[in-house]
Amino acid sequence: MTERTALIASSHGLHARPASLFTQAVAKSGVKVTIAKDEGKQVNAASILGVISLGIESGDTVTLSADGSDVDSVLDELVGLLERDLDAE
Repeated sequence: MTERTALIASSHGLHARPASLFTQAVAKSGVKVTIAKDEGKQVNAASILGVISLGIESGDTVTLSADGSDVDSVLDELVGLLERDLDAE
């Protein structure tokens, strides 16, 4: 399993709009990715309801995990997305 951590930069955390952009990027990647907050429960990162249920706030650290041969670039791209302020874009 490959993991990456990300510091959430969106000023209001992963609420509806940033969560939607993130989950769409996960779904588009075609890779099964999970996301967890503070070593808590893992949820499907392509599920907007799952992501929102974690209550991820600005400044929180999350862990993304995926299995597969070419997941490094996907995880790096997703970390880059989370570490941008999607509320300001």
